[in-house]
Amino acid sequence: MKKRGVLNAELARLIAASGHLDKIVIGDAGLPVPFGKILVDLAVVENLPRFADVLRAVLEETAVEAAIVAKETRETSPEIRVEIDEALGDTPISEVTHEEFKRIGEEEENVFYIRTGEATPYANVILVGGVTF
Repeated sequence: MKKRGVLNAELARLIAASGHLDKIVIGDAGLPVPFGKILVDLAVVENLPRFADVLRAVLEETAVEAAIVAKETRETSPEIRVEIDEALGDTPISEVTHEEFKRIGEEEENVFYIRTGEATPYANVILVGGVTF
């Protein structure tokens, strides 16, 4: 049995299989997941697990070279934006409209989704895979 890190078998497998420029969308409980996209649904009940907890766990497991968030996050859910900024540190973060955020997840290849139980609006981020060398 795995001792540390992401214990969810499907999520650990997808993270391990991800490569440079692949995208991981971590979303709140209400973010729509396009039909046909891979979804790891971690939601148990409202706010369990929290978005920030899942983000930090995923960041422990994967190299990230950039991130994308919705512009609306800063105004509507500033506490979520602070958690994203703190978790990502010096990683560059691009802002797009929420509609563009959803389009990126829907139209681009090499994307998988993680649904959290978060019930805070705009608690979503797209992580762009990096490399460790």
